[in-house]
Amino acid sequence: MGRGRQKAKHTKVARDLKYFSPPTDLTALQRELQSERSETSANGEERAEDSDEWADEDAPSVRRR
Repeated sequence: MGRGRQKAKHTKVARDLKYFSPPTDLTALQRELQSERSETSANGEERAEDSDEWADEDAPSVRRR
């Protein structure tokens, strides 16, 4: 296959991927979000997004301080 044909094929695939939008199942999304919410409530603790807990001690930003 020549370069022109190959590029055209890749362009077609890229365009198909860019504009393809599968149907969204909003009820499944709602069920998933509700189950996650009930799991955190059942544990009795909220999941906090605390960056200090996951901080990397070897990170360059930590060494500068």
